[in-house]
Amino acid sequence: MIQLSTMNKMQKIFGAFLLTFFLIGSVAAQDKVIDQIVAVVGGNIILKSDIENMNISQQAQGITSEGDMKCEILEQFLINKLLVAEAELDTLITVTPSEVNQQMDGTLQMYIAHFGSEKAVEGYFKKPIASVKADMQESIREQLLSQKMRNKIVENVSVTPSEVRYNYRSLTKDEVPTIPTQYEYAQITIQPKIDLEEENRVKAQLRDIKKRIENGSSFAAMAVIYSEGPSAKDGGVIGYSGRAQLDPAYAAAAFNLKGDQVSNVVKSAFGYHIIQLVDKQGAKINTRHILMKPKVSVEAKEQANNRLDSLANMIRKDEISFDQAAAMFSFDKNSRNNGGVAINPNTMSSKFAVEELDGDVSKILTGMNLNEISKPFETIDAENQQTIYKIIKLTNRIDAHKADLQNDYQTLAEMYLMKKKEETLEKWIAERQSQTYIRIDNTYANCNFKFDHWIK
Repeated sequence: MIQLSTMNKMQKIFGAFLLTFFLIGSVAAQDKVIDQIVAVVGGNIILKSDIENMNISQQAQGITSEGDMKCEILEQFLINKLLVAEAELDTLITVTPSEVNQQMDGTLQMYIAHFGSEKAVEGYFKKPIASVKADMQESIREQLLSQKMRNKIVENVSVTPSEVRYNYRSLTKDEVPTIPTQYEYAQITIQPKIDLEEENRVKAQLRDIKKRIENGSSFAAMAVIYSEGPSAKDGGVIGYSGRAQLDPAYAAAAFNLKGDQVSNVVKSAFGYHIIQLVDKQGAKINTRHILMKPKVSVEAKEQANNRLDSLANMIRKDEISFDQAAAMFSFDKNSRNNGGVAINPNTMSSKFAVEELDGDVSKILTGMNLNEISKPFETIDAENQQTIYKIIKLTNRIDAHKADLQNDYQTLAEMYLMKKKEETLEKWIAERQSQTYIRIDNTYANCNFKFDHWIK
């Protein structure tokens, strides 16, 4: 099936980007591997343990291959190292310690979510979190270099409407991709009201923490203890960001800070903060913060649920349209002025495949009838991580079908763009093979690689 082959191609394109994540996750699975250098690309080496650990990881995930898995893994590493070698020669490609720390934080969050706690992660790796992070640094740096080089290679690749049409018409019947079932829906959200006493409690606690910091306590230590943000374990450091990447209120306070000054309490869409400047680089700043979120009372949750329930009943009785209700009552600024229509952030269209839906929405939406309005349900707002209540209306369901230009142009354009990027990357790899020092151990001499010139 073309759909599966397209997915396989995409996995090959982005496989190197994910190598580090899978590799790190399997390091503890094998206690002792007799290490040896099995390949050299430029000044970068690939160890036998790299291959063995990746092989164990892929087996654990149920990944299989019709060919020699270890040969395929080696080629993925060779491509990754080739990209890294080129990136290290490119003076315009840099990876900062802050970028490494941000990526490391994201990876650790995935581990913590998977294993359930930091303690469980430490148990899996058989070492403290600090040691896990230290082990991750170099491989994450290489991952970022590889991805930046990959992006630079394909940055100017584009497709025109005429190319998309020509490519589609060149496909045989069996090659036309299958589009999975897609959903379109509208929503109305309400954020439960937080009691003034609770807001005052949080602000007072942050003011007390600020005094303690100004009297000599470590901001980073206070962040580890008190902050409710994902950066807490890194001392509250969030990395370099421009104004547009930050909440407006947070940015206004942060960009006015000087030295190691601590801001007054700042209210943002995420909660309340105190902020400290770490560094400035041009139009970007690196800050640390302590985030505290006022807690929503049971009564406030019940009020939000009941309010939405009444509104849903009014819509069902045609006393008000869904569009009008969204415009008048919805808290979601991204959809309320568009009749409540939800937009897929991956494609910027209103169509969602099941796997693209928020989990709480998916559970309800996939069992609804067309134009049905759901009961209110509690969920977490993806943008600001606050508790909200939501009702949704299924406005359209497009069953799985063979793609056509009229209805699936955007999907076809994205697929063809992916194909062109893959071809561009493959051409680059083939050219760089001949220009880069590459040596592979004889134990892999009989591998049936996709690219012909690894062994010279």
